[in-house]
Amino acid sequence: MMSFPVQKHAEKAWLVWGRKKSGAVHAGPFAPDLIAELKSLVESAGGVVKGGQTQALSSENPATLIGKGTLERLKETVRENGIDLVVFQNLLRPKQQMLLEQELEVKVLDRREVILDIFAQRARTREGKLQVELAQLSFRMGRLIGGRKELSRLGGGIGTRGPGEKKLEEDRRKIRSQLRQIAKELDTVRRTRALHYRRRKEIGYPVVALVGYTNAGKSTLFNRLTGADVFVADQLFATLDPTARKFVLPGGAEAILVDTVGFIYDLPDELRKAFLATLEGIGEADLLIHVADGSSEHLDENLASVEKILAELGFAGKPAVLALNKMDLGSAGAQVPGSIRISAATGEGLDALLRAVEGEPCLNRSERTGLTRPA
Repeated sequence: MMSFPVQKHAEKAWLVWGRKKSGAVHAGPFAPDLIAELKSLVESAGGVVKGGQTQALSSENPATLIGKGTLERLKETVRENGIDLVVFQNLLRPKQQMLLEQELEVKVLDRREVILDIFAQRARTREGKLQVELAQLSFRMGRLIGGRKELSRLGGGIGTRGPGEKKLEEDRRKIRSQLRQIAKELDTVRRTRALHYRRRKEIGYPVVALVGYTNAGKSTLFNRLTGADVFVADQLFATLDPTARKFVLPGGAEAILVDTVGFIYDLPDELRKAFLATLEGIGEADLLIHVADGSSEHLDENLASVEKILAELGFAGKPAVLALNKMDLGSAGAQVPGSIRISAATGEGLDALLRAVEGEPCLNRSERTGLTRPA
């Protein structure tokens, strides 16, 4: 059981992570710290975490995930602490979420919905907002389909006919129509971006993309290198929309730097698919700068998570430079062969980083005509 400081005027949340006794329900490289990451997600969404629990499970309860005894104790915790919201690290089935809300009499969310809420808050561009809406509608469709399966399981008859099922079908048709419309709008946005990428290639500007675990300091580095004013905060998913600006390499050559949405461990597949367009800039880049929080106790695990996602997206073969950021926060002990230690906040180590970027063969191809030098 953990306790956290409480703030006012925000939803009070309690966190739950159900682990199998032989390991995690959602096993991962740093499983014991997933509830700490969930705390950061809830706080990034605007909630106040009053506490949380990691619950060992002999098996997953198909109705409520956790067992009856645990559920009763959780009900007491909710009442005694004035909890408004219970958030599960585990991904909940529609029926589980419905039954948990009935039993606890408060809102119940899973990690996926918290991430969606953060995305909805942070999207600023038209594309970002469309992608958030696409993800939300896709998630809602999944919930409706889940409800439909429950009706089908009953075998029809009493309780499965009439306005309820008709309304469900109407909702599904409405969402499908909205999804088609959003897909069309996103396709237009993507074609426009593809033209921009093509023009950059024709001019010859090399493209460098920042990638890394969320809250690793990519936007701070982006601002430092380009002089831009991208929103920066010590929060997960502070940056959602892709941003591109010119920057100058040590020898005077100009290139394009792209800031991208941060990665996170075990990002649900439907969210990853919805935001694939945001990550297309990675595919168009000549070089990646993998920015990692060198002060993190979980550096190795975060690096592995990013590499895994890059591989799943088909970008594993991209040339990359590894920058261990936040060296000003006590990252002196972080040692990864071939990496460059920097502080995007203070500027320390950036000269070495830029020299490494400039020295990459992929940025020095003779056919490039746009490596222009300022007069």
